[in-house]
Amino acid sequence: MPTDATLEAERALFAAGAPVVIGVDEVGRGALAGVVAVGACAILPTCGEHPAGLRDSKLLSPTKRASLVPLAHEWALAIAVGEAEPSEVDEVGIVAALGLAGRRALIALHAAGVDVAAAEVLVDGVHDWLSPALMSPPSIRTRAKADRDCASVAAASVIAKEHRDALMRADHARHPVYGWDGNKGYGSAAHLAAIAEHGPSPRHRHSWLRAPAGTGDARGASAVEV
Repeated sequence: MPTDATLEAERALFAAGAPVVIGVDEVGRGALAGVVAVGACAILPTCGEHPAGLRDSKLLSPTKRASLVPLAHEWALAIAVGEAEPSEVDEVGIVAALGLAGRRALIALHAAGVDVAAAEVLVDGVHDWLSPALMSPPSIRTRAKADRDCASVAAASVIAKEHRDALMRADHARHPVYGWDGNKGYGSAAHLAAIAEHGPSPRHRHSWLRAPAGTGDARGASAVEV
């Protein structure tokens, strides 16, 4: 059975002197269409216990995930989501686009009064795609499975997932043939068949669709939501 995230990692950082911890996670990296979104959740040493049931967004039902959004906002000091457009993914590649979205999320936290420069930033995964996008990066720590284990990162995951899903439903209303209300822009069989029949939309990552199988950014595309 999946277990809830904890504050163990964040509390260790607070004990070492961090005035604020920011959990960061991305959503939509492997999609063929729609934005890539990066959530950022800032918490203080006085944050208290995180919402019960908080875990990686991929391990939650849609109903449970939606119910956690207001609870996460109440618990955190501030939460923000940054986006990078499909055209930006085409222009700079997915890794740099993640950096753009992450930078925009941190800028939004700064605008909300968070001392981003002094923060310890926990990024899900083993690759630091965030630092290259920042002129003066704060302390950034990567951690495998942080979206599963760390409450601040799990909250960022949940918020980013709900945010991006809402955008994909809006995109679906404008381009219903691709079924984005269901597949959220990932490469399901029905989505791929719709692209073959109707061609790509302006919301698709065109460079991924052009790349030969097994090469380029298309390798990141998947039918699985991540």
